[in-house]
Amino acid sequence: MNDQDHRDEANPAAEDSPERDALIEQATAEPSDRLRRELQQANERALRNLAELENFRKRSRREMEDERRYANLPLLRDLLGVVDNVGRAIEAAEKTAEATSLLEGFKMVAQQLASVLSRYQCQRIDALGQPFDPNRHEAISQRADAQYPPNTVVDVVEDGYQLHDRVVRPAKVIVSAPPPAQ
Repeated sequence: MNDQDHRDEANPAAEDSPERDALIEQATAEPSDRLRRELQQANERALRNLAELENFRKRSRREMEDERRYANLPLLRDLLGVVDNVGRAIEAAEKTAEATSLLEGFKMVAQQLASVLSRYQCQRIDALGQPFDPNRHEAISQRADAQYPPNTVVDVVEDGYQLHDRVVRPAKVIVSAPPPAQ
């Protein structure tokens, strides 16, 4: 036997070259398919993570804007009691003719308070004559009133206020009742 015969005996696959090529192709194809799937899955995870991050950023930005926008809410709630007391003092002073200078002073303070509230976008809720809205009004009683349709605000006991689109304090109101059945 010569060297060529030993090589052929040592390498029987040398004769089956198409089978060997198919085995090599299959062996290399399986890992590349697997790698492609893994790469695709990794890309999908990365895209999902990017989308989640963007949603988090938007939500954080929106929450921060709301926090800034409504940061004065506690201060305004506290100020509204002062506004009410000044209004009551003005009403009492108007009933007494002796207190004209006091009345003028209170009216100036009331104007200043209204100006401060307005500067911070805190607006009085216009309730009189409006349809009752439980989101903006707090009904404390009902009264039959032929001048107004049922469920209409006929009197405001305490003014309500809102900051931008959020109610700071609902208006305490008296609501018209339907006329009594006869």
